[in-house]
Amino acid sequence: MKIILTHDVDRLGQAGDVVTVKDGYGRNYLLPQGYATPWTKGAQRQIDQMAEARRKRAINDLEEAHALRDALQEGPIQIQKSAGDSGRLFGAVNTRDIAEAASEKTGKSVDRRWIQLAKPIKSLGQHKARVKLADEVIAEVVVDVIPAKRK
Repeated sequence: MKIILTHDVDRLGQAGDVVTVKDGYGRNYLLPQGYATPWTKGAQRQIDQMAEARRKRAINDLEEAHALRDALQEGPIQIQKSAGDSGRLFGAVNTRDIAEAASEKTGKSVDRRWIQLAKPIKSLGQHKARVKLADEVIAEVVVDVIPAKRK
């Protein structure tokens, strides 16, 4: 089954890519979740136009991605969360929290979908996260979770 990806899908492709997948994977997962649309000739023309625009942006984006990676890796990203006496958080630090803190730190927009966590962050201290800025540009960042000040 030939489909057009509408979102980035790990190990499959990026938004706008035309890929061939097994019928069941396409019909039962990608299409219902909104990650893809069926391929048609009209949609292919649209994809070609989007690909041309993406190619023009790619040169600038790669330089910006390297600059953003360097800014993210300068020091830890600090996030304040309320925690118990044992150091366990009330809740967890999610990708949205990290994206907001990274955006504040760098002054540039960081999308939460770029952030990859090996496991959920549920305790105080330093944790590692990956930020995939481009295909070849991945920032390894340290997330420092500190206790929020109690009132």
